[in-house]
Amino acid sequence: MTRRLASLSILIAGASFVFSASAQTNTTTELRGAIDEIVAEGGIQNAWWTILVWDAETGNSLYERDTGRSFIPASNTKLYSTAAALDILGPDFRFETRLETDGTLQDGVLSGNLIVIGSGDPVIGGRFTDGDITAYFRSWADSLKALGIRSIDGHVIGDDDAFDEEYIGYGWQWDDLPWWYAAEMSALSFNDNCVDIRLEAATEGMPAVLSWEPMMTSYVTTRNESITIGPQNGIEEDYFRVQGTNDFIIASKVPEGRTEVESLSVSNPTAFFVHVLREVLLSEGIAVRGRSVDIDELAIKPSRDEYQHLFSHFSPSLGDIVVPLNKRSQNLYAEQVLRAVAVAKLPTEDEPAAGSAALALDRARKQTFGAAGMDTLRLQLVDGSGLARQNLVTSTMTARLLHYMWHHEDDATREAFITSLPIGGVDGTLSSRMRDTAAEGNVRAKTGTLGNVAALSGYVDTANGRTLIVSMMANHYTESSRRARLVQDRIMAALAHHTYGLPD
Repeated sequence: MTRRLASLSILIAGASFVFSASAQTNTTTELRGAIDEIVAEGGIQNAWWTILVWDAETGNSLYERDTGRSFIPASNTKLYSTAAALDILGPDFRFETRLETDGTLQDGVLSGNLIVIGSGDPVIGGRFTDGDITAYFRSWADSLKALGIRSIDGHVIGDDDAFDEEYIGYGWQWDDLPWWYAAEMSALSFNDNCVDIRLEAATEGMPAVLSWEPMMTSYVTTRNESITIGPQNGIEEDYFRVQGTNDFIIASKVPEGRTEVESLSVSNPTAFFVHVLREVLLSEGIAVRGRSVDIDELAIKPSRDEYQHLFSHFSPSLGDIVVPLNKRSQNLYAEQVLRAVAVAKLPTEDEPAAGSAALALDRARKQTFGAAGMDTLRLQLVDGSGLARQNLVTSTMTARLLHYMWHHEDDATREAFITSLPIGGVDGTLSSRMRDTAAEGNVRAKTGTLGNVAALSGYVDTANGRTLIVSMMANHYTESSRRARLVQDRIMAALAHHTYGLPD
């Protein structure tokens, strides 16, 4: 690809902030001066900055700024979750969802319960089926029919005991919980544990036409208080889920001629999973006399000693799953993948443990993070996605992780990790950033954004083809995160325009 340099003047808060690549730097001294100038020109009020640039091959440092201070990494946390899962489980790991029964089959009737045992698969839904949300469930119905099952006398039970009972991450904010990016976790997860709300504008002054997927499921109830507004207006989103319920109030304003689609999280993903599965079985001609039940609702749980295995569903490979995880910055996938590290039976154990973030992170510290050479006593991670502000890392820790994965002894693990990262100006959360600069198509990095937090860490190639490791985090600023991201993008462009290796 031809590297292009351009200037883009962007007006922010009344001041002109010019996105222009610095003059090409040829020595480390020149590069350090250029980065210092970019940060100073950013003029971001109250910002704490940490920036670290290493040679990916040698680990030699080209630039350091406040590398010993702990920062909130936001979604840079996903670098840690992804690396640990790939390192410990391997890129070929697949989640197994087992369908079993405690009953007997005679004349097409299953006299007993259908029991679905989850292990944390995050992608049962439309992610790998071209958007066909219930495709897997319909295929399961076909498999049940192939076994001769035409009717189920018992319940459809969801067994989520592979995970602990902490459905949301430690330290998550309550006002995030209705939104897709704060979906609850479960060893049984379906459609990203969300319903997809669709509002189609009607005539001005009338309610928008409301529908939802999957299948207009009765698992949720909705109150349509939306309104169609004039076409000259913008969409005004207004969604609310009553805490602890699946009762949604939809009060968005939708301009004429427009359609609004939003994914909203559900409460109790396990119950959601088996509720929709039961609806699909019924629609596919399998009668179900019992209810859909979360196994935790039962006073007496069925005995696993009496289960008979019907069939298993296997997820795409972990190497495939981490692509949407990192490129889209999908929080649920990060949390589920992290917990898989705890669920997996290790060679030194008799039985797998219940999946919790705490146990998974403990394993990761002892294996991946320790092997990467981090000071794990100072590393503080409490979730897998980065929604928690209690996560604290240094840029040195992140750089050590990136260096470890760049040199990973297993080529497939290394490739899966690097391939999962967004590409500057091309895809994922970097699709609209760094365009028309030397960094476009030349950066693979993970973004991270919370209120007053902006992070960007990954890899960039210099003008003469040397790969650099970069970790940047800005915290505590009181201006728009957009300004912080522009500073980070300018630094990436300067690094991509740098000729590395010339003597000072």
